[in-house]
Amino acid sequence: MPLALLALAVGAFGIGTTEFVMMGLLPNVADDLDISIPVAGHLVSAYALGVVIGAPLLAAVTAKLPRRRVLIGLMVLFVVGNALSAAAPDYHLLMAARFLSGLPHGAFFGVGAVVATGLVAPERKARSVSLMFLGLTVANIVGVPVATAMGQQLGWRATFLAVSAIGLAAIAALALLVPADHGHGEATGLRGELRALRSVPVWLALGTTVAGFGALFSAYSYITPMLTDSAGYAESSVTLLLALFGVGATAGNLLGGRLADHSLRGTLFGGLLALAVVLAFFPLLMTAGWSAAVAVVLLGMAAFTTGSPLQLMVMEKAAAAPSLASSANQGAFNLANAGGAWIGGLALAAGFGVTSPAVTGALLAVLGLAVAGVAYLVDLRRAPVVAVPSPVRGSGNPVRVSGSCETGPHRPAAPSPSERVSQQPTPATDW
Repeated sequence: MPLALLALAVGAFGIGTTEFVMMGLLPNVADDLDISIPVAGHLVSAYALGVVIGAPLLAAVTAKLPRRRVLIGLMVLFVVGNALSAAAPDYHLLMAARFLSGLPHGAFFGVGAVVATGLVAPERKARSVSLMFLGLTVANIVGVPVATAMGQQLGWRATFLAVSAIGLAAIAALALLVPADHGHGEATGLRGELRALRSVPVWLALGTTVAGFGALFSAYSYITPMLTDSAGYAESSVTLLLALFGVGATAGNLLGGRLADHSLRGTLFGGLLALAVVLAFFPLLMTAGWSAAVAVVLLGMAAFTTGSPLQLMVMEKAAAAPSLASSANQGAFNLANAGGAWIGGLALAAGFGVTSPAVTGALLAVLGLAVAGVAYLVDLRRAPVVAVPSPVRGSGNPVRVSGSCETGPHRPAAPSPSERVSQQPTPATDW
């Protein structure tokens, strides 16, 4: 794997740290700015809103620019946003700075995924995307706990200064390791980029992301009360258990990338099914300390097994605008964050018990499986029909080609070497 993927992972590490660290710093920020914790929680929403708006917008308007320059520019915006967060004198300016920090998030992962897949052989595309996402999952193991401890000891402003330093390191790595002549985006313009998102398969892939990761966040948003009230852990132990979630997410991310290079849809279906099963058994697993710890690891592993397949599938379904589609998938991820937390909260508010958000998450995972199944059926209906030479000279039988299977009235004669090349299916969409 090329070293340029390391530069992308460093940027992903900084983004993952700043996204999740605010949740651990809410009490510190609230005390310093003299606001309530629920009001401080709006700072998390401001960042997510920035991701949702910035992901497709920045990817579309930078489509014609060299991708290395785009990645560096996005990290510059990231550094500025976090530096302004550290210097914000009041709540309103901090809110604006957090929104600004979120703007480059989705576009960085979107453009970065296109760059990552362009640096490797076709049979390693999913693995390259998983290595970029490795920075995001490792941030949950190392970056967030360390940054949270720094904020608690030195003040929350020091945390955002440290994140800005990570952004500067990412800029240097991108400038040094990503090839200067690495591709430009397609010169289709904003209208052409948006036209690529009209495809039904693209929206089905985005819908799978929303449902699948909504299942994760339905449970993960309320993992602390599950661990303390149901499993009996002390609040001081929660940070370590969340690091275990990061370990599971990292393992699942790497596993999903490797498996998806062999079977994209098979990995996606398997990951969603595993997620549904894990969440369905959460109420039982949360009855003991050891099984709760196992459940946290399995949750991260099952959910992030689907990350690389979903990212690659969206890119392939919008081949004319992969940067925009890939960035839109990051927006879908953050919609899943907000929507999953809201649905899980409804189950808690209805009095179904502290582990009920996990059950609603299992239902969302099943919904994700259903959407992915519909997407597969749509792909089957859209499979191209090609004329394959018959044994009799001058005649041909139309044969529908889907993956590596052929259906037709007769078995065609062995094609020539050139014909075999032209009839090869796209590897990444095969079972």
